[in-house]
Amino acid sequence: MAADSKASVTWQGDIKTGTGVVSLDSSQAAGPLDVTFPARTGEQEGPTTPEELIAAAHATCYSMSLSGALARSGNAPDKLDTSAVVTFSTDGGPHISKVALSVVGEVPGVDAEAFGQAAAAAKDACPVSKLMAGNVELTLDARLA
Repeated sequence: MAADSKASVTWQGDIKTGTGVVSLDSSQAAGPLDVTFPARTGEQEGPTTPEELIAAAHATCYSMSLSGALARSGNAPDKLDTSAVVTFSTDGGPHISKVALSVVGEVPGVDAEAFGQAAAAAKDACPVSKLMAGNVELTLDARLA
């Protein structure tokens, strides 16, 4: 099975003063979303950034991966609260330097050690984590509520 997801952007102007509009074409679940380079460096608030979109994708993908792993072991979670912080750096040229995942789970029948093991395994199994593996520092903070 394979599935394609499509997003597109229309960009106008140069990188520093230009603006873009991102569309989630496949789902049309959000948007159009404004993007700017100054938002990436923290100089402007409001518009989204590629890093925020990556963070949303990673937190979602990781939650799905962990939920699936827990369910397969007989302990489906009641709730997973996951966040991802994607760090954009201009030191040495613009790049994403790290991603910090954090998850708090409510999982009946699972102790902290088992949750930590499942959480670590899910980090490695998540397709977005695999995409980033070897390219950025990837950390995980996992705990039960």
